Amino acid sequence: MDILRFITAGSVDDGKSTLIGRLLYDSKNILVDQLESIRKVGQLAGDDEFDLARLTDGLRAEREQGITIDVAYKYFSTPKRKFIISDAPGHIQYTRNMITGASNTSLIIILIDARNGIVEQTKRHSIIASLLNIPHVVIAINKLDLVNYSQSVFEEIKSEYETIAERLSLKNVTYIPISALTGDNVVEPSENLNWYKGKTLLEFLETVEVNSAINLEEARFPIQYIIRPQTDELHDYRGYAGKIVAGIYHKGDEVTILPSGTNTKISKIEVGGKEIKSAFAPQSVVIHLEDDVEAGRGNLIVKRDNVPPLTQEFEALLCWMNNAPLQAGNKYTLQN
Repeated sequence: MDILRFITAGSVDDGKSTLIGRLLYDSKNILVDQLESIRKVGQLAGDDEFDLARLTDGLRAEREQGITIDVAYKYFSTPKRKFIISDAPGHIQYTRNMITGASNTSLIIILIDARNGIVEQTKRHSIIASLLNIPHVVIAINKLDLVNYSQSVFEEIKSEYETIAERLSLKNVTYIPISALTGDNVVEPSENLNWYKGKTLLEFLETVEVNSAINLEEARFPIQYIIRPQTDELHDYRGYAGKIVAGIYHKGDEVTILPSGTNTKISKIEVGGKEIKSAFAPQSVVIHLEDDVEAGRGNLIVKRDNVPPLTQEFEALLCWMNNAPLQAGNKYTLQN
């Protein structure tokens, strides 16, 4: 079963945390004790209604103020797919947290309040989605229950956003009308939105293709950990564990270790303790090398006939979120 990593974004009070709570609740991924805990928190706060947004508010300040400050991660699954959700803050001062959560996602859900339409933060998050080259964008037009489930409101916002998407070169943009508070078109189809003939939000998340952008041509395997049990049974065992980020590896492939440039061959590939003949991105594997070479965490195993160029200079497009401006000539530490 594959995993879809996605993030919810949008302006303040567009309903991001409520949407995630609705997904978890309606897909039956909430335990009874979690529900009881949320109800007790609501009672202490004097709320009569059960607030689904509290399922994602992990910080005390978030619960007290009713806002999202840090990126909150939630995990759930259906029979079709596993999901890792990042709930991003909507306030402008926490935008840098949103970038952190979105940096390794395959899909972004940008919520838009149907009453307010596209606002500044909507555009800001859309620009970030474009800069990070997120493969799939879902525009969830939320709170349609507060505009009488109006199709014309949905179409007007969709038409306005299509201009933004074209200008930013956003890929694979999908528009879905929902109400996170009432559950309309989130997990189950809604009679209130019978003019909409597309998939519900969960149906789309379950079926969207997430592996189409994987590069299978240029083999790249960064070493994350060296496995050396050093037991009597596995005295000579040395495996290089990590995730294949691109390409395909076969037993017997001639490879090069970077940055040293040492050449060797793959003697064995393992997945889950079992030997396999080949592996491909994005599998996590253990690779064994024919020679006892010097290789460690952070080194790169590549095909000998497809070695990437080594350079001390590169070009990059940066999202600079520090309060102090970027200064030419300063020294900065970059973390991949």
